Amino acid sequence: MKVFLVFAHAEPRSFNGALFRTAQDTLRAAGHVVTVSDLYAMKFDPVSDRRNFISVKNSEFFKQQIEEMHATEVGGFAPDVEAELRKMEACDLMIWQFPLWWFGLPGILKGWADRVFAMGRTYGGERFYENGVFKGKRALLSLTTGGPEAVYEKGGWNGDIHAILRPIQRGILRFTGWDVLSPTIVYAPVRATDEQRQAGLNAWAARLRDIEGERPIEVGEY
Repeated sequence: MKVFLVFAHAEPRSFNGALFRTAQDTLRAAGHVVTVSDLYAMKFDPVSDRRNFISVKNSEFFKQQIEEMHATEVGGFAPDVEAELRKMEACDLMIWQFPLWWFGLPGILKGWADRVFAMGRTYGGERFYENGVFKGKRALLSLTTGGPEAVYEKGGWNGDIHAILRPIQRGILRFTGWDVLSPTIVYAPVRATDEQRQAGLNAWAARLRDIEGERPIEVGEY
């Protein structure tokens, strides 16, 4: 299986970094082919503008989706965007590793999605949801939170974590055709003991060793 790992944390020694390394080591040991995008190490530019393209459809007025459609037709994506598109297109499973920031993706990862999930290339023309471009591929969110699990339950202080993740899992991933697996969520690792953090890494590794047999979330569950 070909796995694409997208990592969005500025500190390699963070717990997110440990989860990222655990995923690489575990998946490679199981015989999978692993490709990575370490966005901070790559200094990936998250800002969308004409730098997304080497082609131009309308030089007078910038409309990103129009330029994306044109770039799809003429092979006009900038090299950094094209490289990420090809990683997505080649993989069987994509995993995003990130900390939950302000109830969403870190800016560098959101910007990566803004630039890479290009109209024409990754969606459009009736290619949405069950008929999406990435139909048959699977995607998985692996994330950490600052607060404990209790504050992310239904009726909790921050609200249901699954409602928080819905715009990502449904609005980005499922929208473009991915089958979404249940997220791995490690709550408040900064407040955990070394033993608890190691248990979280062990659980992540155990899950990944059997990831090929997992079934996606039912659409109505997110």
